[in-house]
Amino acid sequence: MKLINPDTIVKPASMYSQGVQIAPSRQRLIISGQVGLKPDGTLEPTMRGQMERTWANLFAVLHAAGFEKQHLAKMTIFVTEPGQTALFREIRDRMMDGHACAATYLQVAGLSSPEFKFEIEAEAVKEA
Repeated sequence: MKLINPDTIVKPASMYSQGVQIAPSRQRLIISGQVGLKPDGTLEPTMRGQMERTWANLFAVLHAAGFEKQHLAKMTIFVTEPGQTALFREIRDRMMDGHACAATYLQVAGLSSPEFKFEIEAEAVKEA
């Protein structure tokens, strides 16, 4: 993967890349939206708890498929509460260890259940 951040456009506001170029013959993993549900099916009650559990769930899917966080090429982040960008960036920066894939952050009216406050869907790519 090659991260694309041209000098001719605005630099990313935080740790993400404007584009990710993927060479041919790579393995691709598409990850369904992950939310803050624990393995026992209970939901983390706070925004922070849901964000941290969501990242853990995302990484569990990556690892089960033989991928690592450095293979993430694109993430779409959904949040239902306004004003959570700083918290998201704090947790994302800690969880991603400096990896800056392409990303879109969306504030939405709701997710598939009214209790869900945060969701991430992602794509990962690695050598075949």
